[in-house]
Amino acid sequence: MWPTERSPALGPFVRDQVNALRELEGLEVEVYSFDPPGGIRPYLKAAADVARRYRGRRFDVVHAHYGLSGFCALAVRGARASVVTFHGDDLRLRKVAGISRLVARLADLPATVSGYLARSEARRLGGPGTRRRIAVLPCGVDLRRFRPIPRQDAREQLGLDPDRPYLLFPADPSRPEKRHDRARALAEAAGAELLVYSNTDPELVPSYVNAANAVIVTSEREGFGLAPLEALACDVPVLATPVGIAPLALSGIPGTLCDDFDVQRWLDVLRPHLEAPDPRITGRARASTFGSDRMAERVARAYRALAAQNAHRPPTAGV
Repeated sequence: MWPTERSPALGPFVRDQVNALRELEGLEVEVYSFDPPGGIRPYLKAAADVARRYRGRRFDVVHAHYGLSGFCALAVRGARASVVTFHGDDLRLRKVAGISRLVARLADLPATVSGYLARSEARRLGGPGTRRRIAVLPCGVDLRRFRPIPRQDAREQLGLDPDRPYLLFPADPSRPEKRHDRARALAEAAGAELLVYSNTDPELVPSYVNAANAVIVTSEREGFGLAPLEALACDVPVLATPVGIAPLALSGIPGTLCDDFDVQRWLDVLRPHLEAPDPRITGRARASTFGSDRMAERVARAYRALAAQNAHRPPTAGV
């Protein structure tokens, strides 16, 4: 879960968290990343590479994102403590859930990106009959990258019609849980063009957000769901299903909607945004409460607590 030249959209939120951690005093962060082409085998190769590369090295904490990456992190033998952040599908998809749950029980601190995910997966993450602590460690939105940009400037950068209404579906249409079919039906009813991004350079994503009359998040499920926060950070209207962080993020903000998907209901909220030349809402203050800088401080507190707890523990093989 780290952007690469081949896969620029692979986990930019993890990179944002690392960048924010590196700005905090007293932390030194080293990154090991790889771009798996699919399947389990690349993770086995990465685990072997990790074991070779870090043989003889000592770390206070090793932190992995995603269950299979957590499996690779177990190969670091010079760590006093381990953290694994689970993002949702790594706990739900049959082909990886079993490994993820095993990794969670071997880690010193299993973490999820949302409270909902921690509650719904508590028994599986902690093991039957246990009361293990499960941390909630979201990545957060990079407020320096996601900020209001004049809509005309964003559209000019992307080569879009300056006057046409656009909606943004902020996900890969091939992912069934994101429900591109819902977004397409809404765009057709609204007479708007539907923008999507798939494997898009993270540096261009804020332009897509600002170019849209509204961002529409039609997912069936989300572990956390940064898209509503990214829209809020740009003061762009957003309509979302009540999954992930959306109910908390959008509560009480005029011009937004968090409700079960219904074309007519969503269209009623959407129409004023489609008719306005540059529709905006007041959302950035809410997004700032989930900024990557604040979330990094939360992660750092977890690191320091683990480091203090394990100060006299020798580095152990396997974690």
